[in-house]
Amino acid sequence: MKIDFSKYKDGLAPAIIQDVKTKNVLMLGFMNQEALDKTKELKKVTFFSRSKNRLWTKGEESGNFLFLDSISTDCDNDTLLIKVNPTGPICHKGTDTCFNEINSGDFLLELEKIISDRKNNPPDKSYTSSLFKKGINKIAQKVGEEATELVIEAKDNNDELFLGEAADLLFHYLILLSAKNKNLNQVIEVLKKRQK
Repeated sequence: MKIDFSKYKDGLAPAIIQDVKTKNVLMLGFMNQEALDKTKELKKVTFFSRSKNRLWTKGEESGNFLFLDSISTDCDNDTLLIKVNPTGPICHKGTDTCFNEINSGDFLLELEKIISDRKNNPPDKSYTSSLFKKGINKIAQKVGEEATELVIEAKDNNDELFLGEAADLLFHYLILLSAKNKNLNQVIEVLKKRQK
């Protein structure tokens, strides 16, 4: 892999950082040859910081490292695409990406549509449809069970189990909203009003 660092006057090449699992673009940084070599050596993404005028390994202060998965170049060999496994929020504002449009919200809206479809057009072997058939009491009970399981996992240090229970609670919460003929955007509007 040969990068043309001479294309730009400062000798730096743009490096687009992408989460290897979610495919979300996380941030944009700049690299020189030394930063690229250090990234390969450490297996942690290292940039050349224009503001600090030095090499800077992402996460050296926050602990939110970008562990290297792969590096590729564009067709002109002057831009890098670096796929990573991030550990924690990427942006200094505490978000998973430095870009304003986050795909997780889109995913939740898509999931809401699927849940609504399972409610209105129930397939024979759908877990979601079976909950709707059992009624609001069963759905509410399931949300309560999942909330309790999340609280229990929160007291331990197993991140995988905790996130699994968090996902279960969120999923069943979306089913409950649908059963009450409400949606996530309505809940978000309530939160926005409270923020004012």
